[in-house]
Amino acid sequence: MRFLVDECTGPAIAAWLRTQKHHVFSVYDEARGLDDEDVIQKAYAENWILITNDKGFGEKIYRERYPHKGVVFLRLDDERATNKIDILRKLLKNYADRLPDQFIVVTETRVRIARARNNSPYFVIARGNSPEAIPNAD
Repeated sequence: MRFLVDECTGPAIAAWLRTQKHHVFSVYDEARGLDDEDVIQKAYAENWILITNDKGFGEKIYRERYPHKGVVFLRLDDERATNKIDILRKLLKNYADRLPDQFIVVTETRVRIARARNNSPYFVIARGNSPEAIPNAD
């Protein structure tokens, strides 16, 4: 898969995704300081799924309806890289086929998937609850 990892999400996440054989553009490593709107436009224009923990992206993409090719919004209590990697590992194991073109909010206990239905401004929410939402990778 193709992932654009936002600067605030961190280089460790980008590095881990590369070890999993994904194509990765790391804003931290390759375009530090890039404006949020430019990040969103780059992800859309170049067909990247955006991974971020920046709430500003949620506002721009979900509420202001910026076009995207997929967004994974990490809304975690524990922001350590090891936790982000663990959550992403579980997400990719269980939901990889649902990432493209979706707005996905991931917490330690829940996955919410929102998508526009037939290009309408209304969103359908699919919820998963712990432990099924993010089952243990073990």
